[in-house]
Amino acid sequence: MKMTKVVPFAMSALLLGGAIGAPTASANEGEATVINAETSEQQVQPIFIKVTGTVENVEVRENATYYTVVDGDNTNIVIVNKDSLVFDNMGKEAKLQKGDKVSAYSYAKKPMLAIYPPQYNPEVIIVETEEMGSVEVDFFNKDLVDTENNLKLNVGEDTKLASATGKAVKVDDLKEQHLVVFYTIATMSIPAQTPPSKVIVLDTIEKEEPVEVDPAPTPEPAPVDSAVQEIINKDFYEVDGTKMVPLRLIAEKLGFKVEVTPKGAIVSKGALSYTITRGQKEYGYNKALRQFKVAPALLESGKTYVPVEFVEELTK
Repeated sequence: MKMTKVVPFAMSALLLGGAIGAPTASANEGEATVINAETSEQQVQPIFIKVTGTVENVEVRENATYYTVVDGDNTNIVIVNKDSLVFDNMGKEAKLQKGDKVSAYSYAKKPMLAIYPPQYNPEVIIVETEEMGSVEVDFFNKDLVDTENNLKLNVGEDTKLASATGKAVKVDDLKEQHLVVFYTIATMSIPAQTPPSKVIVLDTIEKEEPVEVDPAPTPEPAPVDSAVQEIINKDFYEVDGTKMVPLRLIAEKLGFKVEVTPKGAIVSKGALSYTITRGQKEYGYNKALRQFKVAPALLESGKTYVPVEFVEELTK
């Protein structure tokens, strides 16, 4: 099989018939599909958010370093701590410096603060050099093919295998995982095939487990106090058999602070913090992810409604 050396953007142009831009964020199996009405092409929601640009400011704080990354009119903050993975595009460990051109990959379902400029605590940061090394960060299936069928991995004896947590990794451990792939050559096929020089398993990202739905009717939560119970009794909707109740009214009655975001709310009290996103079943609990049976929704003007089971979560 003929191999050819390609630079990161050249390979995409070959694969996509002249399109510019390397494959970056892509979607996991089972993600929602969006239809583009003008082109009739299917577009998938990204697994990773890719932030690119040049480091223009470095601010060292107590537990992390904040890097201001600028790309034209776009400004983002990339947060790096002692556990962050930072490599150059050849797979060598690197340290960020002012003036570096970087690409930072953050798991798209990770909770984010609704502030400007956006702040990211990425899973991996790549310092771009003049060397001919390419990087792909994506979910790879059991055949080691990425989610957009752009790249297939042919792992050989010379491929270095590692994990974000430092665990030993075998070839079989790469299947159905989020990976950071370093490579320099690839075939001009679809998908392109490459013998990667290095692969890192992002085992800090938990695999999503299917949510078991109890077919029995959802039991009413135990009364917290009369005021909360009165809200539940008077102000609710049913969606797919699940009672939906107003988030802000109940959370504030229970002593939580509710901060409205463009797509939902951040509910906090003491060390507890919940990030709720309308239309998305996953919600943030501190630094972890949990899941509703029914996605929160704006069922009434100005009110975000959540499954009644979340009231029990707030009272634990």
